[in-house]
Amino acid sequence: MADSPPRRLLTRRNFLRLGAGVLAGAGLADVLWLEPHGVRVESLTLHTGQNGRPVRLVQISDLHLEELDGYILKVAALIAGLEPDLIVLTGDYLEEERNIRAVLEFLRRLKAPRGVYAVQGNWEYWSRLEGENLRRHFLGAGARLLINERADVEAGGQRLSLLGLDYPSSGDQLRALQELADPARFNLLLSHVPAFPHELLDRRIGLVLSGHTHGGQVRLPLLPPLYLPRFSGRFVAGLYRVGRHDTPLYVNRGIGTSVLPVRLACRPEITLITLTP
Repeated sequence: MADSPPRRLLTRRNFLRLGAGVLAGAGLADVLWLEPHGVRVESLTLHTGQNGRPVRLVQISDLHLEELDGYILKVAALIAGLEPDLIVLTGDYLEEERNIRAVLEFLRRLKAPRGVYAVQGNWEYWSRLEGENLRRHFLGAGARLLINERADVEAGGQRLSLLGLDYPSSGDQLRALQELADPARFNLLLSHVPAFPHELLDRRIGLVLSGHTHGGQVRLPLLPPLYLPRFSGRFVAGLYRVGRHDTPLYVNRGIGTSVLPVRLACRPEITLITLTP
């Protein structure tokens, strides 16, 4: 009696099911692990009108730190490798007060010859760790927190000023801070949120740096972001021109995640800004 033909263990239907499972697993790994940890360095070059050599400025934002894990250590190493003259951070460092220790450990790893400067975001207020209390913490870790004030920096022969606009960046705060700007210097305005009264910006402000939006965090092809937090406005990520004088506004996609620990088509970002004379 002849042997019966071998059974087909993997039918077309089972193959499709297996493929769908593999794709679903890969997609889940992508949004939960690969993309949230796949930090990219984005570059921007801007002319300042100053004399001297180019200045390397690194911006990071929206850490939402819980612990000093391998990913955050990688971020710190990448920043060190960029050899910045100056580092600025644009808010949302933690979501709970108890996480301040991890934030301070991270700040201590940031080194730049012309200093590390920061402004507050909404989560600093929501976690009830803000103002002078947070300023003291940051100062002990080697970072200066700017609360509606100006800090002057000399780098590469260029005369720069950092203007730290506090959250939520009201018109009155902006007017008062802008009065501190020296038109003979290149003035960078740091604001956690990108949507504030841009019509009040005058020619003294050469560049605005913001975060807050996470770049939308989850982006589907050909569609606007599924969600943007309040005070994002029309700004998602990258370079815009705003106000009466087409002031450059750069929106950083952030380092961490918020609400859900996922990213899709929206990698975390370290921004390297070259300020050329």
